Amino acid sequence: MSGRREEILDAALAIADERGLEAVSMRTLAERVGVTPMALYRHVEDKAALLDGMAGRLLAALVPAGDTAEQPWDVRLTALAHACRGVTQRHPWAAHLLFSRPAVTPDAVRAVDIIYTALLDAGVPEPAVPRLERLVSTFVIGFAASEASGRFAPGHRGGPSPEVGLPGHRRLGPWLELPLDLTAEFDADLADIRRLIEAAARRES
Repeated sequence: MSGRREEILDAALAIADERGLEAVSMRTLAERVGVTPMALYRHVEDKAALLDGMAGRLLAALVPAGDTAEQPWDVRLTALAHACRGVTQRHPWAAHLLFSRPAVTPDAVRAVDIIYTALLDAGVPEPAVPRLERLVSTFVIGFAASEASGRFAPGHRGGPSPEVGLPGHRRLGPWLELPLDLTAEFDADLADIRRLIEAAARRES
């Protein structure tokens, strides 16, 4: 990646951090880096390519610096999941971007490849790996998006008054109002995902 393109992507990330993803435009970005909008197109083909590049920069933070091939597959997968959650905690707008863009840049493809190799090492048959990668990615980004958007905030779980005919809410009332430890819940969900992967490896092998 050229130094100028890296500078442009850094500026785009900064704008999103300050004002939200919707504030990132070619014109705003050009003003930030001190060039004309047309000059940006030598480094970023269009707005879609800019968003892809931003997603790639975010996903680059998920790729370990050293060789982790000797680590167990579930350790690698868990580390990647926690790194993704960390990125969305630092950049609350990031989950929406990651949900909306395909993995096309080299950094993004490397992050996906970590999941592919972890699933292969878990014994998942090759034809089933892409489907399970989509399941894992959707869970991790979806959890992060829900957390960043406030969907898991207290008061969002109880729903309407049980008097309106919600037997499930009535039965679960004592648990719906318990304080949430989202890190513990994330770890528990990852453990469920691990068991699902192990079951898929046994079933489809």
